[in-house]
Amino acid sequence: MAAMLEFRTRGFNPYAVKYSPYYDNRVAVASAANFGIVGNGRLFALGLTAAGIEVEKTFDTNDALYDVAWSEINENQVLAACGDGSIKLFDLGVDTYPVMNYHEHKRETFSVFWNQTAKDTFASSSWDGTVKIIQPPTHPIPFPTYIQEPIKLTHKPPTHQQWSPTRPNSLKTLPIGSCTYSVAFSPRNPSLLSTVSSDSRLRIFDLRTPVSAKYHLVSDIPVHQTPPGRNNAVLPDGTRAPVPPSLLQPSQPSEILTHDWNKYSDAGVIATAGVDRLIRTFDLRMAYNGPVAVLAGHEYAVRRLAWSPHASDVLVSASYDMTVRVWTDGSTMGPVVSPAAALPDVKAPVRMGVQMGLMNRHTEFATGVDWCLFGAGGWVASTGWDERVLLWDANSLLRTGSR
Repeated sequence: MAAMLEFRTRGFNPYAVKYSPYYDNRVAVASAANFGIVGNGRLFALGLTAAGIEVEKTFDTNDALYDVAWSEINENQVLAACGDGSIKLFDLGVDTYPVMNYHEHKRETFSVFWNQTAKDTFASSSWDGTVKIIQPPTHPIPFPTYIQEPIKLTHKPPTHQQWSPTRPNSLKTLPIGSCTYSVAFSPRNPSLLSTVSSDSRLRIFDLRTPVSAKYHLVSDIPVHQTPPGRNNAVLPDGTRAPVPPSLLQPSQPSEILTHDWNKYSDAGVIATAGVDRLIRTFDLRMAYNGPVAVLAGHEYAVRRLAWSPHASDVLVSASYDMTVRVWTDGSTMGPVVSPAAALPDVKAPVRMGVQMGLMNRHTEFATGVDWCLFGAGGWVASTGWDERVLLWDANSLLRTGSR
């Protein structure tokens, strides 16, 4: 049996897990007491050691924590999305309290995402139907200015000056109008932002456009609406087969809970998933032609997905069916759909993705999953309502098919 490391978040049910972009041995976990219905939240900073997974730091909050994002400019700082509508910035070198607190959302903050390209901006989305974009000042702040007396840091800070968001208010507010479950910046363009929401729509915003132009909205894609005529599929071996209409056209739109940008696509490929159990990938050059690929296999709603940072066709998903699955979207196995398919008279076939492995060790809803950026390219962190954080090697999972 392949190696698997486990940590128990006793008394707290995790909602999200993220690997540090700086270290291969550090993860952050956002969790909530009583499944997030009522009670406190707890942020865990966990370190991987020779003895297993150990706690480096914990921070307690008055309300549930639903998401987490590491800072892209300060190795010791991490954002937490709170059930009271706030966003808290914690520093692992500061005990107990957040170093910044942003509170503009009127309902639960459900997603936070740090801009991986500009690095000085992050975004949040909420059940109140808005997205907030927060940007720090344009001058460096010595690390750390907010500490009143010397403390012992777990890790030595970089020698250069650190940046830390100190602006108390958001830079922009983007109105969505529906409960917005997930927000993400493009990994290649710092001005492109995407959201998915309860109204079954994938929205793309370009912050370079005038605010008067629909609040920077440039694409509003109905995820569950497939243009007529797209009833053929490309299988992994390159052959074509009919696709059952129910697979591409559900009886009614359903909530989209998660999405992620492909790290390798210059044009922009986004995967979405949610209540209807299907994972869809969209090429933004022809997004209104429907999904490029469909990945079917989960038995209940897909709560979280993430494209691999190591392979252009691989992604991982966590579901309420208590499984975490590794997929290929088929883009390296069969013909790639041409942008010419965006022409009205061309009906591109839908590519059918393939499940490459299944991890079924969680005993409650699987709610979070993330890839490690370092190493051989296979380590995954997953978490769920069973109060467990699991770290495992997806490469061994692919060799065995399941475990």
